[in-house]
Amino acid sequence: MIKTFIRGFDEQLGGGIPEGSVVLLAGPPGSMKSTIGFSILYHNQDAQRSDPTGGKVKGLYVTLEQGRRSLLHHFSGIGMADDTVLEGVRIMDVSESRKNLKKTHGPMWFQEFKESIEGKVRNKGYNLLVLDSLDVLDVVAHFDDRRTNLFQFFEWLRDLEITALLISEKIPDFERMVEGYEEGFLADGIIMLGMERSSQLEVHRLIRCVKMRSANHKTNYFSLMFEDGSPMIAKSFT
Repeated sequence: MIKTFIRGFDEQLGGGIPEGSVVLLAGPPGSMKSTIGFSILYHNQDAQRSDPTGGKVKGLYVTLEQGRRSLLHHFSGIGMADDTVLEGVRIMDVSESRKNLKKTHGPMWFQEFKESIEGKVRNKGYNLLVLDSLDVLDVVAHFDDRRTNLFQFFEWLRDLEITALLISEKIPDFERMVEGYEEGFLADGIIMLGMERSSQLEVHRLIRCVKMRSANHKTNYFSLMFEDGSPMIAKSFT
């Protein structure tokens, strides 16, 4: 199991995310998708530093849009700022190569992108990948047959024998998931992040595990909070 280190939430997942899974972290802007993705890498690394006898998780964060410096500034601002821990988390910044989209897009770029990640996984031993985001990859790779291309991409991730967390702003309509949400069917798990207005002035962030193959998980909505750089859940909203 790969722990999320969201206090109280791993118990709802039956211990964590099954290793080798391809999981969507989905939610609207502002729901802390990127923060949760990086937090999982950061806190797994921190736990290993504190207890070297534990499981070995080596994380790679791939950003296609927001630059490395901007990301680190944001994450440091909410408490994930220990340089010793950050040394163990690799950020692969692809945003620089996207500044000239006329030359860096389409199937050839996508193939080179996959080869770059595969090389790092094979050579450096990364076994936990966060991709930020699937939406940007969809646009830049110019998928011509989206369902087939996504199926092949998800199978490629599984062949790498890694656990992959794919950030997505595409919000599923669970009553009409037949078309337009291929990734929801292809993924092994979906962790939904959201926001709910509780009064005229207050908005709560929410988290829910919609599905997680090979895990005995709860499907309740929980309130999501951050405290000193560590995410945690509070009361259930069911």
